[in-house]
Amino acid sequence: MNVRDRAPLDRKRVADAALKLLNEVGLEGLTLSAIGRELGVKAPALYWHFKDKQALLDEMATEMYRRMVAGIPLHPADTWRERLRKSAHGLRGALRDYRDGAKVFSGSRFTGVEHAERMEEDLRLLTAAGFTLPQAVRATTTTYLYTVGFVTEEQGVEPLPGERREGYDLGERARMLADFPLSAAAGAEIFADYDRHFAEGLELVIAGVAARYGVG
Repeated sequence: MNVRDRAPLDRKRVADAALKLLNEVGLEGLTLSAIGRELGVKAPALYWHFKDKQALLDEMATEMYRRMVAGIPLHPADTWRERLRKSAHGLRGALRDYRDGAKVFSGSRFTGVEHAERMEEDLRLLTAAGFTLPQAVRATTTTYLYTVGFVTEEQGVEPLPGERREGYDLGERARMLADFPLSAAAGAEIFADYDRHFAEGLELVIAGVAARYGVG
């Protein structure tokens, strides 16, 4: 057992170990027993820090958010459109770093208030640009929901970048749908080139926000 293994457990160390293990076993295989083995402790020791698995997922999502924020440089001169783009692309990148990252993040509750600082900045920028507060909230949450939903579907096909699940061969799909030529051809627009498709979809969301609220 090395020095790191002998270090006292805390919430961050458990969450870090869980995120590392997540890439190996996925959300379904992420048990408290497996995390305990990773840390060299019995599973009951983890209950001193987390009352159940959902509490651990909340901390994991919070740690993912901390890492995401650290990797997204914002600029005071950002337009509201640029801010939505940066936030969405940054979130997608953070979720794709982990197997089932979108599933972990979705529905989790942040365990701290770090997210409020970034939220405050974003809402201040949007309201200064002409959005009412409810409109600014709708614009940011719609972009967020689009991103989480997109990555959830994306990771159903590519659990990690460069990894592809069985059953998503486009040629085989086209052959199966030979009697439905448009549906067959649509496969490349659904199950491939995710970077381009995400960017295009995000621009549709942003354009919709601008048109709906009349903010340039």
